[in-house]
Amino acid sequence: MFQVIPSGETLGASVEGIDLSAALSDATVEAVVQALGRYGVVRFSSQSLSASDLKKFSACLGELEINVIGAFQEPGHPEVMTLSNIVENGIAIGLGDAGQSWHSDMSYSNVIAFANVLHAIKVPQRDGKPLGATEFCDMCAAYDGLSAELKQQLEGKTALHDFNKFWEMMRRRPGNTRPPLSQSQRKAKPPVSHPIVLTHPISGRKALYANPGYTMRINELPQAQSEQLLQFLFAHQTQDKYRYVFRWQAGDVLIWDNLRTIHQAVADYAPNEHRLMKRCQVMATRFFPVHA
Repeated sequence: MFQVIPSGETLGASVEGIDLSAALSDATVEAVVQALGRYGVVRFSSQSLSASDLKKFSACLGELEINVIGAFQEPGHPEVMTLSNIVENGIAIGLGDAGQSWHSDMSYSNVIAFANVLHAIKVPQRDGKPLGATEFCDMCAAYDGLSAELKQQLEGKTALHDFNKFWEMMRRRPGNTRPPLSQSQRKAKPPVSHPIVLTHPISGRKALYANPGYTMRINELPQAQSEQLLQFLFAHQTQDKYRYVFRWQAGDVLIWDNLRTIHQAVADYAPNEHRLMKRCQVMATRFFPVHA
């Protein structure tokens, strides 16, 4: 038997008693999905997973994406991507600056993300305290916190999301070594539009589906009005009252709901303080099927 222990905050729960490297029953997988829908961010501690194990478990939650960057993929398992600041023989072994600003993964894709599954292998420490936390904000709570007038204004509107927005924002940071996106990468991920308010397929709650990392504009509004409203929404959705901070331990597997949350990685560690994660991204096709 396993146990779900809520964090007591706006988001977050720990699941104890499940070995993610083992074959899981359909009932157990459904319980994990329901916990994710309820708590938004779910932790499994003390997990020892190979890349194959991580992919197998993640695939229980839905169809996996192969990241458009096409780099830092696990040999034989392109769905598994390495996130790390470790450099070996002058070569980075992973994407070193992943997610270091507020965003929702894959909002830039025609098929959006349901969940991320991240396995911590090395967690930087300083003075006995873990570094490199991941912060989340609750977009259902953020939507609930809007005025009735603003909810009505957003109803039926769509927002444009662009992968290149976040990529170029990171490239402008001092010392960043990301190359520009290639023409083929831009072609593979052109800007796409999604409703700015989603009805969550598990909880039925409404969620604000916009984020500072990828959202470019509200399509139905003039540019100046769109910019003004997005700046308000970005400030609103990242208030402390909607925020949950997760502090990693080696062996943690964390799953978060990209329909319910936005997140950012906290880069408070030095190059010699090593962080190593393996990641799978689960597409939302179980809820929003892709029709030919």
